[in-house]
This record gives sequence, structure tokens and C-alpha cells, in this order.
Amino acid sequence: MRVPAARGPGPKLSRRQRGRNRIAAGQRSPLAQQTTDRLRGVESAPRGLSITDAITGEAIYELNSAEYFQPASTMKLFSLYAGLHLLGDSLPSLCYVVRPDSLVFWGTGDPTLLHGDVPSRRAFTFLQNRPEKLFYTAIPSVEAFGPGWSWDDYNYYFSPERSPLPLYGNTVRFYARPGQPLRVAPRIFAALVEAAPPGASSPDHVRRPLLENHFVVYPSTRSWVDETPFRTGPDVVLRLLQDTLRRPVLALPWRPRHQDSIRTLPGLPVDSLYRRMLQVSDNFLAEQLLLMCSSRLGSDSLNTARAIRAVRQQFLADLPDAPRWVDGSGLSRLNLATARDLTALLVKLHREVSEPRLLSLLAAGGGHGTLRRGYHDARGTWFWGKTGTLTNVHNLSGYLRTRKGRLLAVSFMNNNHVAETGAVRREMERILAQVRERL
Repeated sequence: MRVPAARGPGPKLSRRQRGRNRIAAGQRSPLAQQTTDRLRGVESAPRGLSITDAITGEAIYELNSAEYFQPASTMKLFSLYAGLHLLGDSLPSLCYVVRPDSLVFWGTGDPTLLHGDVPSRRAFTFLQNRPEKLFYTAIPSVEAFGPGWSWDDYNYYFSPERSPLPLYGNTVRFYARPGQPLRVAPRIFAALVEAAPPGASSPDHVRRPLLENHFVVYPSTRSWVDETPFRTGPDVVLRLLQDTLRRPVLALPWRPRHQDSIRTLPGLPVDSLYRRMLQVSDNFLAEQLLLMCSSRLGSDSLNTARAIRAVRQQFLADLPDAPRWVDGSGLSRLNLATARDLTALLVKLHREVSEPRLLSLLAAGGGHGTLRRGYHDARGTWFWGKTGTLTNVHNLSGYLRTRKGRLLAVSFMNNNHVAETGAVRREMERILAQVRERL
């Protein structure tokens, strides 16, 4: 499936790029031919593969590498690249101005304030200990859901709403044990929980209506823990802040003054967010990352498109093709990228970030994250990377260490497949294991 990029006709191919295409079309080494045969024989679904030397950038093997695919969560590698160029060493926790008897603050998009998995209390401690009166103002920001997202994912932990000042990861956590009262955190949501009516059933422990914070809990004879997104908004933020800080917080309209000196409170080290985002493929962290990048580009609003536009123009203009990049997580079906775009990005990352740090951020075969069940042997991990999975889509982009010690940048795209994802994943691993043995 050839899909043009959103910016119109792609750039004219250079002599080197045309040579790479010839490599893909004419290469007939035994390994290349065997790889091509395997790719074409598993299933009649669109597939793309690009293998490049991570050190030199030399193209080694390409099949449909210039075709556009839905990249899914491999787009988080683009978000990582944005953060590396725009955020510095620490996350921007919140912005504030100090006036004679008051402190006015607003969000930067930092998702870590009291987050359940990447928790930060820096903004909490800062606000709790300030002597001034506290005023929260809601900076203009993006819609809660991104373009091209599946709307009916709103009830699930992997799809919290985007917002300028998240608290608790914008989710409610439920802890259930037979014979004991249900525990709800944050506690302000406990009054909004009710048991399902007798005879009602659901495959989910908790259901919430699309447009309101009302949670229905379904019966179970087992212990369980669940995480359900809540509806965000300035009123909800104020209630959570007041309950958590145990002090008054008042609302103030968004009216920045030219004479205000805006300060930014530094938050957690950036790698704490990058590592969680990449290893377990956390969509919420990826979306909020681009909002934080936007906060570095201007103090008037939080805008995902502004961050994407700046990174593409300033740092990624040399990619082989023009990716269609619309969100931070890869949830959107509107994202499109080529396999060789992703390997080019991997080469850039390897050149700009020390190898030990870079590999430590990614999921590791046999170790941690989404690759923990594969891509390793008795000697240990041989692949570090980022998976990308949606219904009928399974991709993999990352670094492969060959038996001879060579480091390869690999992007393997599978779209529109109807086989079980596990079968696609196993075949990908078999192919890449052969590449590892023979290069």
C-alpha cells in the first residue's frame, strides 16, 4: 500500500537513496533471498523491512522500505527524539509567577505529579509549602483525545485524557478484595462509585460513561486491581489540588501579563519518563511529553502540533521520506511512516546519545518491557527496541546485535495482517535471529 505523505509529493531521491532502492530490488545474497521469501510466504499482508548499519548508516537490506505504514507505537521513538532536543535534563514540572500576596501557576503537561508508576512530589511539595495564596489558571491546551484515536478506548488504562496539569496520571485506581470494602484512589472519586445492578455483567471490572465521572463496579469473586481514566477539566483539577494539598486553591482566568516573570519548576530527570514510556509503551506519557516540548517553545498554550512541526523542521528534515506525524503515542491511525524513516531515526539517535544510555531506555529482549519474552538467548539480550501494535498491526524498530558484534538499526513493519499477533511476532523473531547469525 503506497500512501503519500501529508505534505504532498516526497522529496526527490538522491543518488545514494536511489542506490539504496537498488540494493532492495536487486540484492540476491542467500540471506537476502531467504529473508524475502519468508516475508512473502507468511501472509499476503503489507510488510516492510529496513536493516541499516547503526554506526555507518549503510543500507544492508530493504524490502518495501519506502512504502508508508501505520507505525503504531514505534512513533514513540519520534517523541523521544523531540524530548531529547527540547527538554534538557529535567522535566518542566509547572510554570508560575509570584505576585505580592499570591502565586499563580499552570501546567506544562508534566504527567508525573502523583503518578502511580512515575511518581513525582516536587510540584506537590512546592505548592504545599508556599506562603502565598494559590491560584490555578488553565493554560489553553489540546483536546482530551488526539486525532484518529479510537473513541471507545476511553474507559481503558492505556488511553487517559491529555491535559495541561495531570494528577494521578489522570486515572482512578480501584483495589478490590473479597469481603473487604473497595479502595478507591484518589479518594474524591469514591463518592462517584456504585455497584452494578444485580444480574449485570461486563468483561471489565469498572465502566464509566463517556462524558461523566461516574464509575460502575461489576462483581467478582477474586481480588483485582484496575485503573480507569477520569474526565479532566479545570474543576476536577481544583478539587484534586485542594484535597491533596489540604489548602485552598482558587481558580483564575487565563490572562497572562506582559510584566510577569514566568518561572519554571524543574521536575524529575527526563530519563525516568523516557524509560517508562518506551519500555512498557505508555501512551499517556508520550502524549504529555509532546505537550511539555510545546511548553518549551512558547508560554501561550500547549499544542502538540507546534512541537511536532518544530522538531520536523529543525531536526528531522533529512529523513528519507516525510512522515505523517500527528500524536505522541502512535494511537492515531493517521500516523504514517516508512521503514527507512525509522531506521534513519535510529541511526540519528545512536549518533546523538551514548549507546549505554540509549539501550537502557528501550525494551530489552529477555529483560524488561514489551520484549521481555523474546529476542534473547543464553548469552543474553540481542535486540533492544520499540514495538508498535494496534489491531491488525505489529511493528518493531530497534537495534540488533549480531553474533560478530555488529550493531544494526532495524525497522520491521506489518500492517493489515489477519493472523494472530503472536504468530506474526514469532515469525519476525525467526527472521531477525537469522540476520543476527549471518551478519
